[in-house]
Amino acid sequence: MPKDAARATQAEEPNADVASLGYEQARDELVDLVARLESGQVGIEESMVLWERGEALAAHCRQWLDQAEERITAGDD
Repeated sequence: MPKDAARATQAEEPNADVASLGYEQARDELVDLVARLESGQVGIEESMVLWERGEALAAHCRQWLDQAEERITAGDD
């Protein structure tokens, strides 16, 4: 993908990169993000951006865990 197209996609969907993260990477970023939000040191606008990223990270982690559970339960047959 050309750089301009990648920038345009990121501008449209700022959390699009979450899909490319591994579970541990997404989890670690989510932990850091929650700590920043809980610190109370960020403004309302940045809090909203962080919250939205956190939602994307949490959904991505949940998807990883759901897939792992499916593999485990499929092996129980």
